[in-house]
Amino acid sequence: MNDNAGHERDARKGQAARGAAASSHRRTAFVLSGVVLGMIGMSYAAVPLYRLFCQTTGYAGTPKVAAHNAAKVLDRTIEVRLDGNVAPGLPWQFKPKQNELTVRLGETVLVHYQATNVGNHATRGTASYNVSPDSSGAYFNKIACFCFTEQKLEPGQTVDMPVTFFIDPALVNDRDTNRLPVITLSYTFHPMDKPAADATASPRELKGSDSKG
Repeated sequence: MNDNAGHERDARKGQAARGAAASSHRRTAFVLSGVVLGMIGMSYAAVPLYRLFCQTTGYAGTPKVAAHNAAKVLDRTIEVRLDGNVAPGLPWQFKPKQNELTVRLGETVLVHYQATNVGNHATRGTASYNVSPDSSGAYFNKIACFCFTEQKLEPGQTVDMPVTFFIDPALVNDRDTNRLPVITLSYTFHPMDKPAADATASPRELKGSDSKG
């Protein structure tokens, strides 16, 4: 009888131990799943967060985004060069309407780019952008820009794409930029749709900056 009771106690202890181990494994699996999901979420968030950081600080030549211009306009001027490009796979022509202009520091400036869909179907594109040299990114502020949203063009459609910006007069107080004669604002449109076989232009033909218009 005592032997039977001992066996029952051992069996109950074994069951309890197995239950505890299973519970521990479930908790571990749950935690690991949460870690994996968190890492995936962070990877997807990394790009927009990095872009937001660059837009806020001007890091890596990314122009800052401003709601309005409250800067004092100086007599000091600087040349701004405009550049437009199209990545392979997007059948667009894209170029600035003027290649360069002279602006005063603190002045609100409006410039225009132009895009044409030379393909046989509607396509969507989104523009990446930067200014050079990189040190000027902290002082180049965009108020409104076509690059803030995706663009869709119908076959043969041509659209005007304005950009409103100003250059912070604080640029003259930075020893890295106070003698800067030129800033280049550059855009590159990238396709948002799968490449189509009926695109009518080659990537070489699509580089807008090759045009002198």
